[in-house]
Amino acid sequence: MNYEEARVYLDNVAKYGSVLGLDAMRELLKRLGNPEKGLKIIHIAGTNGKGSVLAFLSTVLTESGYRVGRYISPTLFSYRERIQVDGAYIEKEPLARLVTKIREASESMDRDGLRTPTAFEIETALGLLYFAEKKCDAVVLETGMGGRDDATNAIEEVLMEVFASISLDHLGVLGNNLREIAECKADIIRRNTLVVSAFQKEEAAEVLRSTAAERNAKLIMVDPGKISDVRYGVEEQSFSYGEEKDIRIHLAGAYQIENAALATEAVQGLRSLGFAISGDAFRRGMKKTVWRGRFTCIHKNPLVFMDGAHNEDAAKKLAASIETYFPGKKLFYIMGVFKDKEYEKVIRITAPYAARVTAVETPGNPRALPREELKKAWEVHHVPVMTADSIEQAVKENIETAGKDEVILIFGSLSFLGEAEKAVKELG
Repeated sequence: MNYEEARVYLDNVAKYGSVLGLDAMRELLKRLGNPEKGLKIIHIAGTNGKGSVLAFLSTVLTESGYRVGRYISPTLFSYRERIQVDGAYIEKEPLARLVTKIREASESMDRDGLRTPTAFEIETALGLLYFAEKKCDAVVLETGMGGRDDATNAIEEVLMEVFASISLDHLGVLGNNLREIAECKADIIRRNTLVVSAFQKEEAAEVLRSTAAERNAKLIMVDPGKISDVRYGVEEQSFSYGEEKDIRIHLAGAYQIENAALATEAVQGLRSLGFAISGDAFRRGMKKTVWRGRFTCIHKNPLVFMDGAHNEDAAKKLAASIETYFPGKKLFYIMGVFKDKEYEKVIRITAPYAARVTAVETPGNPRALPREELKKAWEVHHVPVMTADSIEQAVKENIETAGKDEVILIFGSLSFLGEAEKAVKELG
């Protein structure tokens, strides 16, 4: 297959949806020669903050001279964005070649009467094959959904597990309460590994402590008392964490200080595992880290920010950022979400700051909440709300009507943020 044919094949497989469970993934990896074996894998789970922590860690490792694989989902700007080495997307030729190899393995599974892999399982295998081919020194791997039955959990040998903030997520699928969801996510912990976690709610923290103890893994948790000298800013922020002083980051959002503290603790863990990460490389990596779509400024006059807040915890963090950076400012929202997300809770939390809302529909996605339904959900909170036929229309109308001291905030499901940024850039 060439690249276009490989994409058509992947799109066709994606139509069959996802199936939780590890048997098919394990069989696929076996038929591919277990490309994951020998890779030094840092496995990241959690509800909010996984991607930011992945970006910090992989950039610090790259700055330290290591070849680093990144596996992320969902993506904002390109299909190939999900598989990267040192920040460069997988190229079209190896993607097509490796997907051809995976299709052959999948077809052999079908002939043997086994369940064939899902799109996410194929993509995970693709990443692992590519990282092995590129001889990566480290691989930072983000879970897709949850942990226990996620395709990434078929990997048996892991160097370190990192847990971003755990909150209610995919209720009824991962669990019915915080404890059950934490248990699902904690299942990525392997025996005798190092586990580094953000500061968690007690229910989630207890699950991590008990699972780590049961598996003889060492657990280190971020100590909020070690965070000091915090300076917030839209373009640069800084903080100290214990002995690490004046750490500077260019990711905006009040919550990014917590993510950066977790990354700092994880870097210290990597040093204890033998990675040579100097103080200079750590500081350069933290400062150079870029993570698009998470409280990111994409236009300056008027100010336009985009953020992937699509659940209750992320909405609370977005509200904290609004209070930190935009006190007294008039905010215009552009929002689109999936119908299976906690959009009513997101609306309730963010409604107090809204001057006006434009409801949009994430394009070409059966999971998208119709914009008229989103409009009705906003009207309950007595906020002026209108709909737009397209993301481009919503962006154009808001930028043309916003004053220079007003702020446009585009948020909701990550799936439409890439299109929203493109629309902003085309307006200049």
